Amino acid sequence: MKTLGLIGGMSWESTAIYYRLLNEIVRERFGGLHSAKLLLWSFDFAEIAERQHAGDWEGAGTLLVEAARGLEAAGAQGLVICTNTMHKLADDVQAAVSIPLIHIADATARAVVHAGAKRPALLATRFTMEQDFYKGRLADKYGLQLVVPDQAGRDMVHRVIYDELCQGIISEPSKAAYVEEVARMRRDEKIDGLIMGCTEITMLIGQGDFDIPVFDTTRIHAEVAIDFALS
Repeated sequence: MKTLGLIGGMSWESTAIYYRLLNEIVRERFGGLHSAKLLLWSFDFAEIAERQHAGDWEGAGTLLVEAARGLEAAGAQGLVICTNTMHKLADDVQAAVSIPLIHIADATARAVVHAGAKRPALLATRFTMEQDFYKGRLADKYGLQLVVPDQAGRDMVHRVIYDELCQGIISEPSKAAYVEEVARMRRDEKIDGLIMGCTEITMLIGQGDFDIPVFDTTRIHAEVAIDFALS
């Protein structure tokens, strides 16, 4: 089994889910006392979030590259950035190391294509919903047409992520707002699936809340990371 290097803490709430999933998946496949071989670099998320909202992606990239190089030096054989948004810097991170980066957008896109969805909704941070690094990759490489909420919807989804989920707060009104926004997009935008494009969203909603395919990027990424580790 290869050792995975996790770049986490963005937020630690979802990194904890990654840690659990990665180990559970190995146990499911091998049984007994087997678990994943992992190294974790966990950021103080306040330092990253401040740079995100200030538009200082270069500064954030410097931090992620430092983490990636540290994990490689410690023995990691593959990298997992435990967040969708910070894949904006995935190319910079990959260029800084000699080990492969397991890209969350590619893992997600393959799951969407396999399920036959072509026009999925994307709920995520404002950065992921509004910038092209994620939507463009799925469109250019996989032919998918991602649909994002309107301005009010994007503001609501983003606020819940940072003000609630990243702080461990699970709110029934926020869940209802997410479900309602997806229903509106299904009615008005003819979406045929839902990408939970922020790794914390799995804390709030899931497949049981919808009758269209739901793509949990946290679990999908973990599954593909273990596939790599066992290859």
